[in-house]
Amino acid sequence: MASSPSSPFGLLTFFSFILLVSAIRIDIIRKPSSSPAVPKFREAPAFRNADDCPPSGHVDIVMTLDANYLRGTMAAVLSMLQHTSCPESVRFHFLAARPEPEILSSIRSTFPYLDFRVHRFESRRVRGKISRSIRQALDQPLNYARFYLADMLPADVRRVIYLDSDVIVVDDVRQLWEVELGDKVVAAPEYCHANFTKYFTESFWSDPELAGTFKGRRPCYFNTGVMVMDVKKWREGEYTKRMEEWMVVQKHKRIYHLGSLPPFLLVLAGEIKAVDHRWNQHGLGGDNMEGKCRHLHPGPISLLHWSGKGKPWLRLDSRKPCAVDHLWAPYDLYKSSSVFLEE
Repeated sequence: MASSPSSPFGLLTFFSFILLVSAIRIDIIRKPSSSPAVPKFREAPAFRNADDCPPSGHVDIVMTLDANYLRGTMAAVLSMLQHTSCPESVRFHFLAARPEPEILSSIRSTFPYLDFRVHRFESRRVRGKISRSIRQALDQPLNYARFYLADMLPADVRRVIYLDSDVIVVDDVRQLWEVELGDKVVAAPEYCHANFTKYFTESFWSDPELAGTFKGRRPCYFNTGVMVMDVKKWREGEYTKRMEEWMVVQKHKRIYHLGSLPPFLLVLAGEIKAVDHRWNQHGLGGDNMEGKCRHLHPGPISLLHWSGKGKPWLRLDSRKPCAVDHLWAPYDLYKSSSVFLEE
């Protein structure tokens, strides 16, 4: 016979049921964390690679700061410090969309001697201007922060190297820093064999006025994840405004699919200083849809770049790495990664 709530056994069962339901309801309505947990990293060694480093003459590196890509950022920073002749002269500028005390604490504990500054990027500057692209990660406001470098950096910063978080530098980054820009505002590896037309839609190429954008220029593809930029010339030429104007056109008439890359091509393709291809072995993350494995291109390599959908830390953690991901692994400072590498 079933117990009634008034009996001692029935009351116990009844209250147990109430507690169980309450626990379930509390668990269901618990608000998820608004930001990803910050990974834990091992402390990086300090490097002193030369005895004759100049007392002045910083190499200014700019990268975005995002918890989702922090593991890549840490590996990139380690690779630069390890391979540059004068790591003490490398100064990092991180662009962040919001204050992240835990991330800053993690950087300080991982690189106790790192010279770095954090600059706030106001996401509202681009939120109404971004058009949907073929991959959600490309639509994040922070992906457009490179448009606004000149507005965020101090006036004394005249030249920077902008790097994505999914790179590894295996050469002295000062060599890239010292590239002669001449009258150009940006230097980057240039790829003139690429099918340039695929970066824009039929709506763009069928409009005589839009297609005429490249008249008198020899436009070539360049990857915006590795760039040397003259910040002073960028300000004087109002390049941010020119980028934004193309974003407005995109809102009214869809002329491209790939996030922040096409405005750079529209404004600068055919007018950049070409750099040796060894400074951007890009595409190692595969294509932007499936992220399939790719192999290294022939020739010397100074910088490896996992552009594309597949990131090496995710593929390594899934135990389904591509061959090139093992080139990234030695720079991974993520605490649990040592267990995986020793297996």
